[in-house]
Amino acid sequence: MRGSIRRDDEAVSPVIATVLLLAITVMLSSMVFVMMQGALTTVEKTAPQATVSVRALDNGFHVVRITSLDQSIDPARLQYTLQPADTNQSLLIRGDVADTDVYGVIGTNISFHDRDAGYSVTQGDYFVIDSATIGADDGTWRFKLVEQASSSLIVDVSLPAMS
Repeated sequence: MRGSIRRDDEAVSPVIATVLLLAITVMLSSMVFVMMQGALTTVEKTAPQATVSVRALDNGFHVVRITSLDQSIDPARLQYTLQPADTNQSLLIRGDVADTDVYGVIGTNISFHDRDAGYSVTQGDYFVIDSATIGADDGTWRFKLVEQASSSLIVDVSLPAMS
């Protein structure tokens, strides 16, 4: 008896091959979607949070030091306001931290000093206010710092009276 050997050269039927190709394509496209989904959504940054300390010096100056800040801020995005508590608009002093007569300047009414010289507002940076010259030494003035992009108030502190 001779046995006949049957040879079948087909590995997978065309229907199964088509189903497998579709399954692989769906899996790959869903993986690409999941990876790119994070890049497509916009995450809104939270407003900066800061704490400050204020010291009245004997020479008529106030020093407002940033003791903690949760993110560094571009000085061009910050605006300061110095005003008496009775909100008299005629005595209001306002400016940008990045102004050339404020940022890193010594001898002006209000100056900002970037401790690490990195052109960013970070923890440890400070403002020096010539309170005796501008009349803010009586304990009724407030210093405010506003981040302009989100219009969020970062600092609102009362300047103590000079002794």
